[in-house]
Amino acid sequence: MGDCVKVALGSDHAGFELKTQLLTEVQALGHEVLDVGAFDCEPSDYPDFAEKVGMAVVNGEVERGIMICGSGVGASVAANKIVGVRAGNVTDTYSAHQGVEHDQMNVLVLGSRVIGPSVASELVRAFLSAEFSGDARHLRRLAKVAIIEKNNLSSIRGT
Repeated sequence: MGDCVKVALGSDHAGFELKTQLLTEVQALGHEVLDVGAFDCEPSDYPDFAEKVGMAVVNGEVERGIMICGSGVGASVAANKIVGVRAGNVTDTYSAHQGVEHDQMNVLVLGSRVIGPSVASELVRAFLSAEFSGDARHLRRLAKVAIIEKNNLSSIRGT
């Protein structure tokens, strides 16, 4: 993905400390950061920030998003409710880059109570440096994912 990536970065209270560290690190790597909160350690709700990160991605304000909560599970569930978000709760570097290369993952979700700051840094670097392959098999699979998404939206709306 080019030299400079615009990234939305968000967390709830559980991820605030790790988010603060990663914000500095992502900027030091030469990327532009849109910090969507939380802005302190006061108790907060991960869906609020997962939505802000996801919407910034799908609205084109940023190219990628990073969301941090305690386990990464809740934020991943919430972010994936947004049409066009492909969020992955990742704990290893292979998945951090492969999720982008094969699945066009656009939101990296981290669990601050599951991984340490050094691992989080490695995951962010792998995620931000990866590019979607565009291979036919990956495009075919993403088209199938889009059909699932469309069919489920249609059933919810009753159309």
